[in-house]
Parts: sequence; C-alpha cells; structure tokens
Amino acid sequence: MRTTTAMESAPYSRYLPWRMLLWLLIAQIMVAFIGRSLGPLGVLIEEDLYLTKAQVGLLPSALFLGQALASIPTGFLADRVGSRPLLLMLSCCLGVSFIVMTFLQSFWLVLLLIMVGGVGYGGMHPTTNRGIVYWHAQRQRGTAMGIKQMGITFGSALSAVLLLPLAETHGWRIVVLTASVGLIAAGFLAFFLYRDPVEKNKKQRTPLSIHSTFSSITMMAKNKPLLLISFSAMGINGSQMCLNTYLVLFTYEQIGINLILAGILLVVSEVGGSAGRIGWGVISDRVFGGKRLTVMAIIVMLTLSASLVVAFLPAGTPYEWLVPLFFVFGFSVSGFNGIWMNLASELVPREQAGLSSGFSITLGSLGVIMLPPLFGYIVDQTAGYTFGWLMISTIMVIVMLLLRQLNILKKEQQASGTN
Repeated sequence: MRTTTAMESAPYSRYLPWRMLLWLLIAQIMVAFIGRSLGPLGVLIEEDLYLTKAQVGLLPSALFLGQALASIPTGFLADRVGSRPLLLMLSCCLGVSFIVMTFLQSFWLVLLLIMVGGVGYGGMHPTTNRGIVYWHAQRQRGTAMGIKQMGITFGSALSAVLLLPLAETHGWRIVVLTASVGLIAAGFLAFFLYRDPVEKNKKQRTPLSIHSTFSSITMMAKNKPLLLISFSAMGINGSQMCLNTYLVLFTYEQIGINLILAGILLVVSEVGGSAGRIGWGVISDRVFGGKRLTVMAIIVMLTLSASLVVAFLPAGTPYEWLVPLFFVFGFSVSGFNGIWMNLASELVPREQAGLSSGFSITLGSLGVIMLPPLFGYIVDQTAGYTFGWLMISTIMVIVMLLLRQLNILKKEQQASGTN
C-alpha cells in the first residue's frame, strides 16, 4: 500500500511546483494588468486631467513610490507568514485603490490613490518571488522566475491590447474600474488555490519584532553585491518605465503613428519583454550555467544600442521598421527582471529570499520614481524626445560600470573563499 501511494504521489509532487507557479503567474499578470495600464492609458489620462508630459511621468512614479514603501515590509512579512494570504491582501489593495481613483478629478488625489495601489502592486513581487524560491530547485529557478516575471510584461501588453481600445471608446475610468474588479476576483482565486510548501510553514511562522526587522534590513544594506545589483536595477527599471510610459506618446506625436497602432507597438515591446523574461532565464540556466551577471551585461548592451537608435528615429519612419526595433528594445530592457530577481534572491540564504527581493525592489523602484518624470521634463523643455532617449543610453553606460564592479567583487569573494 505504501509503495503504491508513493508511486501515485510522485507525479503529483513532481508537477506541484509548476501548478503553484500557475497561481503565482495569474496573480502577477492581474496586478500588472491594472498597475501597468498607466502606460497605455497615459495619453487619455493626460487629456482628461490636462496634464503636462512631466505630470504623465508622475503617474508611474506614484505607483512605484508605493512599491518602494511596501517591498521591504512585504518581503519580511512573506518570509514569516508565507505567500498565500498576501496574494489576496495585495490584490485587494491595488484593486480597491484604483476603483476609488476612477471617481476622482484632482490630479494630486489620483496620484495618492495610485501610490496606495503601488503598495499592492509592489508587494506582489517579493510575495511571488518567495513562492518561486521555495517551490523550485536552483536548476529550475531561472526558468520559473522568468515565467513568473513574464506575467508583468504580459499583463502590461494585455492592458494595451484590451484597455486602450476600450478606453478610447468608453473612457478610461469605467474600463479601469471594471478591470480592477477582475483583479480582486483573481486575488480570491489565487488565495483558495495556491498553497505554501507545508514543510516550511512551521519555520516561517516566527514572531515578528522591530529589532529583528531592522537587524535583517541592516544586514541587507551591508551586502555589497546586493547593493550593486540593486543600483543596476534602478537604472534599468527606470529606463523600462520610460519606454512603457512614453512609447505611445512618442510614436503618436513625433513619428506620426495613429493611436491604436502606437498602442500595438507597446504590445510588441511588452511581448518582447515577456519573451525576454522567459528567454533570458532559460539562457542563464542552460547556456551560461546560472551565470546571471553575464546575461545582465548582454541585456544592458542591447538596451544601450536600442535606445541610441530610437533617439534618432525621424518622423515618418516606416511602421515595419518600428516593430522589430521595439521588440528588441522590450526584449532587453523589459526582459531583465527575472535575472535581477534571481540574483537578488540567490545572494542571501533561502529563508531571507523574500526580504532580499523586497530590499532590492525598493532600491530598484527609485529609478522608476525618478526617471519617467525626468524624461517627461526633458521632453517638455526640448520639445522633442531625442534627449530623453539619450538619457537612457547614458544610464546604461553607468549600469555597465556597476556590473563590472560587481563582477570584480564576486571574483574577489570567490578567491578569498578558496584561499
């Protein structure tokens, strides 16, 4: 009887991590579907609230300010209570705040509600990252994390495909309200069907204390490799959000593409990002044997090249040229997140994976808070987008220098460990 039970349970155990990944992916898709809708809907919100380009840049900044505030506490909480209850709480936080936002006319109140929603959006990252680290072995983790992170770009692409055309017809408010209700429903679904690993629950339910929280954060802040990858992510993250926020406006206003086709280019970029999040994970696992840093350097070089090309695109550039260009741009700058999350999670003991992710996401979020408004300010001041894209190119050069320093530091640590 025992042998039969073991044999029957083996396939179940083998596929269970991937079943749990499905619910983590659904939660990630839905929070991105709502939170990242600010990019494609930015042109309509701009017209409705009479915003400048710099103010449009503040919309995602508010979202990621909420993420920055939430990531460390949520990561710490995920390490203590598990991912399951947070999947529901964070979905409701984002969904309810965006529902309330749709009834407001004041730009500053809208920003406040977006920031509150950012707590739910940002907290979902360490929550789902923890699930990946506990359910998947290291040899599978790059692929699993890439699939999960693909949910962000897939959700963003879905919002451009569905929400932008619907919002152009029915208005952005009713469309965002309806989608937010769907997010809350998805949160309940994930809560009832996802399970944390049973054998880890007892270890995770340790008492919370202010002293242990600050002690853990201080330890993260002293981890130089974690700081370097987080500062690198700050530049790439901010550049990614500049692309998502201004791609539609850039191609619509400067290149002369109609609004729907401009939205499709955002979809193309996000499809590239989705392919990148899985593709880079598989490449890092299968081609480079888990050497995430090498893959990050390749991603940065591709982003640098793409931003330079986009900076000098003339008005009337053929649409068939724009499609592969923005696919590659998205494949690089939007595809790096899975590699980043793996690096951040693997630089600390597994039981600190949630807090490590939260700490790194907090620093990485600063780029998203600062760069889109700066990009918009440059566009307002120069009456064009060229210098905005060149700003991204410059940031990629800085990121390359940070990754070089990280590589040197890792080699020194390996050498000292050997000796």
